[in-house]
Amino acid sequence: MKANGEKRKIFDAVDLLTEDGAAVAASAPGQRNDGVTMLRIDSIQPFHDHPFHLYEGERLQDMVESVKEHGVLNPVIVRKQGKGYEMLAGHNRMNAAELAGMRAIPAIVKDELADEEAYVYVIETNVIQRSFAELLPTEKAAVMEAHYNKVCCQERRNDIIRELQVLSGVKPSPTSDHNGQKLNSREVVAAEYGFSSSSAARYLRINYLIRPFKDLIDKNKLGLVAAVDLSYLSEDEQKMVWDVADEQGIKLKPPVTDKLHKASGSLTRELIEEIVTGSAAKKKETDGAVRLKLPKVLCDQYFSGMDAEQMTVVVTMALAAWFQKEKSA
Repeated sequence: MKANGEKRKIFDAVDLLTEDGAAVAASAPGQRNDGVTMLRIDSIQPFHDHPFHLYEGERLQDMVESVKEHGVLNPVIVRKQGKGYEMLAGHNRMNAAELAGMRAIPAIVKDELADEEAYVYVIETNVIQRSFAELLPTEKAAVMEAHYNKVCCQERRNDIIRELQVLSGVKPSPTSDHNGQKLNSREVVAAEYGFSSSSAARYLRINYLIRPFKDLIDKNKLGLVAAVDLSYLSEDEQKMVWDVADEQGIKLKPPVTDKLHKASGSLTRELIEEIVTGSAAKKKETDGAVRLKLPKVLCDQYFSGMDAEQMTVVVTMALAAWFQKEKSA
């Protein structure tokens, strides 16, 4: 971090300070007199379906340095779960606090929160804090899915968003939907985020992928069209495809993923290998054939315009002539 550079904002969800604006620097667990509880970090688990990536690199280091200097300024939001707690808003702050050597972190505890309501906190805090355009593809997909079919009833969702807007210092909108409409169709979701209906449908399919494929999308190593094809495979089929592609270092592209999609429901590892590599790796060649690779320059020079059968004839004749010459010599 540059010595004279302006410090970045260090919160990732809710800009909630104590009433007098003082920083929360305490590190001992226990109840405070302002409604915020100091919780042991090791008592808090990440949200079970957290779709957002944690900060890395300089952004994370800036946060760690700020926590070391000022403490955690903004309480996280958690819900009670069993003997411990589950994080809803503040995964990055907790990560930075732990790296900074803190044992406890200030938290707002939500009791008796349903899964649907908890997911609203997870999604909406990120939407309030971060621009949709800043999100990675899988993060965009998670936000869109939440607004499409994974949030609780509209009225309760509006109440939660209003609460988060107040905590963040944002003036609550008359209706807490981002465009003032109920998000009850793909077309409305598409319009809200500037997508066509077909593009929105593709993004929504990303949510059906296993994590390794999601990571490839975010690293720009798997295209959206190929990802949509793979999303129609079962989880077990996706895992087999991932294993084969990863072991052989193959980048999955639409022609291959389209074949996998069409074969979904009947895929085996052998069939996946045949589709992905073009041959069944474990299938014994019935004719005992041996594949021979020739440099492209030779193919262009001697086999231009020939099909496989014609090439075989030429190679056979050439080999017969060569061995006859060697025998005569």
